[in-house]
Amino acid sequence: MVFREAHIADIIQIQQVRNSVNENRLSDPRLVTNEDIKIFITERGKGWVCEAGEEIVGFSIVDLKEKNIWALFVKPGNEGCGIGKELHKKMLDWYFSFTRENVWLGTAPNTRAAKFYEKQGWKNIGMHGKKEIKFEMEFAIWHGKLHTEHSYY
Repeated sequence: MVFREAHIADIIQIQQVRNSVNENRLSDPRLVTNEDIKIFITERGKGWVCEAGEEIVGFSIVDLKEKNIWALFVKPGNEGCGIGKELHKKMLDWYFSFTRENVWLGTAPNTRAAKFYEKQGWKNIGMHGKKEIKFEMEFAIWHGKLHTEHSYY
């Protein structure tokens, strides 16, 4: 598997991954346009993809403007292989290289995603709207997590 920055040419496959997921599905796939993705990966923040052969099987996008994780999705059948964790790491390393301000995200409660974020050290700070949990990650927690993961003591 190859992890790399997302490019405009990846948008069609990013959309395919986004619309293939079983959790946190869009009520209407037209709500997230190709132009939206283009703006998020070229102007507002940055994105990463994971390729298996010629196929994109996961992606993540962070928004510096709103200090938000805009997307982190792995194609069904590819979960549990470390793809989400590596995309998450690349995204947060990049984000915290620009700012020490907290970053947030929203996800549906009682999902694999919510459990994933809790395991990665995200703090549940309440509800975001009526249907999502709002999680926050602090620079100090992320920096401390990285230090701990790379410690040889």
